[in-house]
Amino acid sequence: MSEQNASQARTVNTAERSGKADVSSLVLLAVLLAAGFILNMTVGNALAIVGIKPQFIIASYALAILLSNARFGQAAIFGLVSAAVIQLTTSIPGLNFATELIAALVMAALIRRPLEVGGRNVTPLVAAFATTLVSGALFAVAGTLVMGAALGTMVVKIPIVLGTAIFNAIVVQALYFPLKKVLKR
Repeated sequence: MSEQNASQARTVNTAERSGKADVSSLVLLAVLLAAGFILNMTVGNALAIVGIKPQFIIASYALAILLSNARFGQAAIFGLVSAAVIQLTTSIPGLNFATELIAALVMAALIRRPLEVGGRNVTPLVAAFATTLVSGALFAVAGTLVMGAALGTMVVKIPIVLGTAIFNAIVVQALYFPLKKVLKR
């Protein structure tokens, strides 16, 4: 090794989080989905008794998309993987592949530009609300049609979809900044 090379400091280039699919973002998704699934089966079922049906899986992939700054391709993968997990508990098998794919793409679109209100970043809140609303509305409409019920019967599902969207928005907003700090993202 030449003396010139020996005297130069070694540097390690770290890739900026660019939304590119990588192992760490997939591991993050897996951990969040595992937590979301457990919460759906425990807390979610307990809250369903009082009419609130949180969807922690949606909150999980919304957080993964936010924390990894996922682009559309990666967000699509996150949505489809999440839909596969949802198949274990869904009332209409297969439908979530369409609803979660579209909702994950909505999430990826909404995180492109930060939203601030009074100097506070509310992107997680707004994006998670819209994502859950899109997922829930699509599931409600398509599910109603698949089950052969009149589209008008979907009206009773509106409060559940809105309540779930509000709940998920609060969960994602509350968890995003602490997780971002812990994960150093």
